[in-house]
Amino acid sequence: MAEKFTRWDAVDYLENEEDMALYLDACLDEDPGDGSLVRAALNDIARARGMTQLARDTGLTREGLYRALSASGNPEFSTVLRVIKALKIKLHATPATPPKPRRGPRKKSGELAAA
Repeated sequence: MAEKFTRWDAVDYLENEEDMALYLDACLDEDPGDGSLVRAALNDIARARGMTQLARDTGLTREGLYRALSASGNPEFSTVLRVIKALKIKLHATPATPPKPRRGPRKKSGELAAA
């Protein structure tokens, strides 16, 4: 008996806003630096939400969105931001490394003698 395989699609697992935000966050962390993984994640999230409604919300055409978020697409950063905003996802920045502990304020040489 031959085994039957189906193609795995992230869209099938993006059921709510939290799933979508966590998925995009993971893809931002793992992206190789060329934006390919982020673009693919935005494509998956857009398809899960509905490309037609997203096109209306961004003011872009549906075909333009498919093209920009495709594997061969190269969307402008402003397009990426419009898509993220329309998807009601917030991006925020945090330091990649933990901050160094801060030292207390330095005392002037005259303050040492008075103390």
